Amino acid sequence: MAPIPTSRISVFQFEWLTTCMKQGSALRSRAIRLQVLKRLLAIVCTLSPLAAAHADPLPAWNEGDPKRSIVSFVERVTKHGGPDFVPPAERIAVFDNDGTLWAEQPVYFQVAFALDQVKTLAPRHPQWRTEEPFASILKGDVKTALSGGEHAAVQIMAATHAGMTTDEFQHAVRKWLDTARHPRFKQPYTKLVYQPMLELMQYLRANGFRTFIVSGGGIEFMRVWAQEIYGIPPEQVIGSSGKMQYEMRDDRPVLVKLPEVDFVDDGDGKPVGIQKFIGRRPIAAFGNSDGDQQMLQWTAAGDGARLAVLVHHTDDAREWAYDRQSHIGKLDKALDEARAKSWVVVSMKEDWKTVFPP
Repeated sequence: MAPIPTSRISVFQFEWLTTCMKQGSALRSRAIRLQVLKRLLAIVCTLSPLAAAHADPLPAWNEGDPKRSIVSFVERVTKHGGPDFVPPAERIAVFDNDGTLWAEQPVYFQVAFALDQVKTLAPRHPQWRTEEPFASILKGDVKTALSGGEHAAVQIMAATHAGMTTDEFQHAVRKWLDTARHPRFKQPYTKLVYQPMLELMQYLRANGFRTFIVSGGGIEFMRVWAQEIYGIPPEQVIGSSGKMQYEMRDDRPVLVKLPEVDFVDDGDGKPVGIQKFIGRRPIAAFGNSDGDQQMLQWTAAGDGARLAVLVHHTDDAREWAYDRQSHIGKLDKALDEARAKSWVVVSMKEDWKTVFPP
């Protein structure tokens, strides 16, 4: 910690002041009381900024190159008069969600929600008992149900989301988040967010950044809880979306979700979504998979200081270890490009003191 300037109150003076506060006889004069209070206020004003300036902004991160790179970048782009200074309006940071801000194994959490919705809605759809992939879900055979890959997942989500109003969908998501538990950790899914990334988003916002989610997940799903969990408001969430239509139900206007895809915010769709909904190229981007590669490319290609970061899942004890061969969150081409272009690669095992919030 930097030394307190000698022009400020000394330790001796502080001891004298506190002694005076205890001895009423020394404070009979109103003028003396005011002088003491002013001196004590000066001490507070002296020490508080110094303590704040030297507090670790990322305590859940181990000291290492990734942490130093992030802090150095923030310091450079926020230093007035510096060569890399970026005005606050242009300090845009974008984050993938699944695998970057919260866990994504053994299935994407929105898929887990859709699987549970199949069971909830099954009484209304007796045909699902013999229709795949629904029949396998109802039998508890999730592996077979999802063997159709992306097509099966889209089919399941379309069937369970369509026909609901946006209000009904939000209610269903909230109810599920309140009651569902992760199969491995036996915790609510919203407890499986990454503490180091929560700190990072807060650190960026404290330095004038606006933080956005840019995810392949469903936009309406994430908007339900993103502000409460991440501090990111709904209007700063960009994701994949289905079509909707306006209707009147019981003399009330509603928006109804349709079983049709409108926009896929993954891969090369991410830079498109950023331009379409933000209108500024980010100066910092954070992802964890090949689905984030184009977003990091788009961010890194801008002028001035840029930060491109990949979270590498390397910790099979506290979370999971996976990359090139994973069917979820595959990290292959983006990892090669990160190493070739000196993007920041964060090893969950080596660079994070803790993974989940305490």
